[in-house]
Amino acid sequence: MRYHNITKEDMLNGDGLRTVLWLAGCSHACQGCQNPMTWDVKGGLPFDEAAKEELFEALAPSWISGVTFSGGDPLHWQNRKETGALIEEIHKKFPEKTIWLYTGFLWEDIKDLPFLKYVDVLVDGPFVEAEKDVTLHWKGSANQRVIDVKKSLAQGSVVLYESK
Repeated sequence: MRYHNITKEDMLNGDGLRTVLWLAGCSHACQGCQNPMTWDVKGGLPFDEAAKEELFEALAPSWISGVTFSGGDPLHWQNRKETGALIEEIHKKFPEKTIWLYTGFLWEDIKDLPFLKYVDVLVDGPFVEAEKDVTLHWKGSANQRVIDVKKSLAQGSVVLYESK
């Protein structure tokens, strides 16, 4: 798995003050994407032990609400296994932190991934430039959904996330 950046103390990519891991690799190639430099799965830097340590140090302070996985697409075929393992590790090490995940895949196509049970909020769907709306909270286009993962898994259908 490769990444482009670890953003510390971010307020734009989920509830509260967050750490964001920007992963490399995306096969959706959405027209108007804000991060086309992250599409190449071979771009960026290797996500090695030093990067993991940096991520965990950024997550550790009590004022950090959690981590957001973005990119690129954290669920790109070549990222899924390592993304899943990292999500599980973060959940175990920081159980009080929330985990958000942005993906161009639809909930219906990924809801059975075993590590999703550790994700709190999933923003799904490709960015569609014709539906771009800068007034939307936590998403770039109207077709995307901000999903409460735990409630959706329990109910067996999509439940949209409502901030507290």
